Amino acid sequence: MEFAGIITEYDPFHNGHAAQIAAAKSAGAGCVAVCMSSGAVQRGGVPVLPESVRVCAALDAGADLVITLPAPYACATAEQFASAGVRLLAALGCDTLVFGAEDPDTAQLSQVAELLARPELDALLRERLSTGMTYAAARAEAADALLPGAGTLLRTPNNILGIEYCKAILAQGAALTPLALPRLGAAHGGGRPGEYNGIPMASASYLRSLTVEDWEPYVPPRAAALYTRAAAAGLLTDGNKFEVAVLALLRAKPEADFAAVRGVSEGLEHRLAAAVREATSLDDLYTRLKTKRYPHARLRRLVLDAALGIPAELPAPPYIQVLGARKTALSRLKQAALPAGTSLADLARSGAEAAKISELHSKAVDFSALCRVKTQPMGLAFTTKPVVI
Repeated sequence: MEFAGIITEYDPFHNGHAAQIAAAKSAGAGCVAVCMSSGAVQRGGVPVLPESVRVCAALDAGADLVITLPAPYACATAEQFASAGVRLLAALGCDTLVFGAEDPDTAQLSQVAELLARPELDALLRERLSTGMTYAAARAEAADALLPGAGTLLRTPNNILGIEYCKAILAQGAALTPLALPRLGAAHGGGRPGEYNGIPMASASYLRSLTVEDWEPYVPPRAAALYTRAAAAGLLTDGNKFEVAVLALLRAKPEADFAAVRGVSEGLEHRLAAAVREATSLDDLYTRLKTKRYPHARLRRLVLDAALGIPAELPAPPYIQVLGARKTALSRLKQAALPAGTSLADLARSGAEAAKISELHSKAVDFSALCRVKTQPMGLAFTTKPVVI
């Protein structure tokens, strides 16, 4: 390993993230690149912290390059999220993909990834889906039928994402070696804090349930100072603004538009339109949409996709936008297999697909800027300068 990559959100960047970067460097990485969600996040929302704050926190903790995972891929299924991140880091020239897992056995996770590509899995999966099971549960049960134990690995969030990374590497023939590291100290999804080598550890989802002042034990000191300044400047997300903005966008859309949104199938557009007409809050909207078949996370992503107009079909990520870097790492861009640079305007002119993705991404960043405590101006995806140290 010489040039390691990490796919992440860093919302917020915390002690576990810092330990992961340090572990990659201890394992031999001379340079660590981070592919970071921008404009939107996988849980079907906007980042609590703006990109510039998360970039600074990552660079302060030892990252060398931070590139954008554009919003259309950031607010997506684990499969789409992983596929986009793998493509970008492979195109950047990374040789290793580092990720955390509840069961950090890289060979075992890769074996399950290979299993998911086997055609005989499809029949077993369809059989279980026909009973009304969610996709995740049906896939785990079908995989377990072919490889006992695989289902257990497909039921924990970081293992699932790690398996999707391995699957994307295989599908793309990417020159990346997966390296699973243990998830330290605290479970994903709001689990209670823990410790690792005496360092307090908490998941990002747990931290998002606290005030910024209460993050301090669980984040690096320099990151804590960044977060305090961001809060004082009104740069954190305002949940009430987010709710009103999403509902306003949805109410303004013709019902016919919902049919073209990513994730819509089986007449879900009609259910969405009916729910939008009646819902008085986002929680009410999610409740009206919920069925046994669709988990809450999928519905949150569907709602944001509908509000932002994310289409069902997207090209693979067509460019590499640098959000931040150490000056010594910028030379890595010369070897990139995709158009790469710090200017989104320049990248948008590199082709039709780049123009399409940059427009969708900018729309999400503009939406995110609207949802801050202090409303930010439009156009930040194009005007914000990269952080270079």
